[in-house]
Amino acid sequence: MIAAILESLENFNIKDVPEPEIDNDSALMRIESVSICGSDVRIFHHGNPRVEPPTIIGHENSGVIVKVGKNVKRVKEGDRVSIGADVPCGQCHWCRNGYGNNCHINYAIGYQIPGAFAQYMKLPRLVLEEGPVTPFGESLSFDEAALAEPLACAINGLELVNMSLGKSVVIIGLGPIGCMMIDLARVMGATKVIGVQRSKLRMEIAKFYEADVYIASEEEDVVERCLEETDGEGADIVVTTCGSVEAHEQGVEMVAHRGYVNLFGGLPKTMRPMSVLSNTIHYKECFVTGSHGCVPRHHELAVKLLEKGLVRVQPLITHHFPLVEIEQAFEAMESRKGMKIMIHPHAASS
Repeated sequence: MIAAILESLENFNIKDVPEPEIDNDSALMRIESVSICGSDVRIFHHGNPRVEPPTIIGHENSGVIVKVGKNVKRVKEGDRVSIGADVPCGQCHWCRNGYGNNCHINYAIGYQIPGAFAQYMKLPRLVLEEGPVTPFGESLSFDEAALAEPLACAINGLELVNMSLGKSVVIIGLGPIGCMMIDLARVMGATKVIGVQRSKLRMEIAKFYEADVYIASEEEDVVERCLEETDGEGADIVVTTCGSVEAHEQGVEMVAHRGYVNLFGGLPKTMRPMSVLSNTIHYKECFVTGSHGCVPRHHELAVKLLEKGLVRVQPLITHHFPLVEIEQAFEAMESRKGMKIMIHPHAASS
């Protein structure tokens, strides 16, 4: 099979490698669609303690089961499945209590477990027993199903801020996750959604999602405008879906008393520390949390929402590449000229 081997930092090697062999407790999946995540870009440039080159990365994927071991019950040949990233170890306190994304081992597809930038991917026993392996029907495309993983992370993020009926929500950063969160916030009961975005190109794509208010962060005072849009009270919920320390700080300033701020977007290690007047949190009695990853139940929910069309991801898919052009795909991702970059491992070179 053809695979994109991450040989070292900033070095993909496209080559023919043996198809993974399965045992009695594993399965083999033919990868149909795999999307590039921001974390893939970080691994490519800066590495990750859980990733040991040479290896195969990539975790937002979907495909078809083509082989199963004799002991496998969870999937069968011909199943269309979407695969998530975080795989609970199943043994520790966190995993046994449903918080596998907080596991100290933190197994994940495309990290310790070889990933999806290849034509085929092995689903080992641990993935099949504990991981996010979710079947989906013919009504959902492979491209859309591959995006169940980031949507599952968005679900985790909004659960952590007690999203519920009647809430006002500010989403800072209208990339793919931010746009998904507009639809998701509506599904979970938001009555006012305010979107904040710097890039004009992404703003135009985000307008498809019909937030109640759009704010261009380079042209307006974001905090002042959000307070105006909420009658001076601030938003019940603020989610920062961008890698900006300024956005994190603004979130605390614009949240309502007893409101929630979710620092969803991670920050580079080189970025300055967040600077917040703790008295702001103290007197507002607001709650500041973070979220990362998801657990298998979030992934199952994400697939259901996609199948029902309640969260729409097709408008976010702006580029398509064959696997042999993965370097061009990463360049398109980093240029930020589009949204989700989809790779098709079995497609011919353009």
